[in-house]
Amino acid sequence: MDMPEVDGDRVGAIGGSQGGGLTIACAALEPRIKRAAPVFPFLSDSLRVWEMDLAENAYGELKKYFRNHDPLHEREAKIFTQLGYIDVQHLAPRIEAEVMMAIGLVDKICPPSTQYAAFNKIRSKKRAVLFPTTATKICRFSTT
Repeated sequence: MDMPEVDGDRVGAIGGSQGGGLTIACAALEPRIKRAAPVFPFLSDSLRVWEMDLAENAYGELKKYFRNHDPLHEREAKIFTQLGYIDVQHLAPRIEAEVMMAIGLVDKICPPSTQYAAFNKIRSKKRAVLFPTTATKICRFSTT
């Protein structure tokens, strides 16, 4: 933002899936970001994914871990506590930017309830754009 060709008053962040999670993290950690558009953010409320028995695809490693290293789930609480350190829902309250979040209502990798876990904690001006199925493409967002 200190580069002469960058207007520091007009910096935004956008990304989808893991990029959506990183958009939340960047907006939370850099207060000079004015607008953020996370699209179906990943790594939000992984415990909820586990509880809904949707730990497939991107979350499949959770099942593998427990099957191979903790079949009795004796360390389950500790594992999810540790995953909480990288859970973007915990960064969301720090966001000062205006946020427009795209939420896919039928998304098995980033279920809507996990996306709302982050969205509901954002305190700045925000709005959700709901997609009836999934938001599989990065959307064009108005800059106005």
